[in-house]
Amino acid sequence: MNRQLQLDQQTLVSAWQERLPALMNTGDSFQVQGDGADPNSLLIHFNAAGHQAYSLDFRCTYVDSREVAVNLVDVEQDGRHTDERAEAVQSLAQQYTRQIHECAQALQPLTHS
Repeated sequence: MNRQLQLDQQTLVSAWQERLPALMNTGDSFQVQGDGADPNSLLIHFNAAGHQAYSLDFRCTYVDSREVAVNLVDVEQDGRHTDERAEAVQSLAQQYTRQIHECAQALQPLTHS
């Protein structure tokens, strides 16, 4: 049975900020903030380590207390918008999407209590 997310956004942001680093690759960094337009969504910004200087922005929306929908919102390279269809970008997007889902799963005891 699906249940609505009962956790306030700030508590959710804090939990993500605490848990996500354990799932990250060495050198990558991230920022998590609440989506002001949707209390069930988080905005997650990743900075990829390495010489390519990619940054990717995702929206992570709780469909219910256990399931998230992840959408790639923006991709930049050296601060400029870049083609998200590039192979390197697709690889990073898949990696970060997987990490977002892993973090959501790890936080289920908090979100689905």
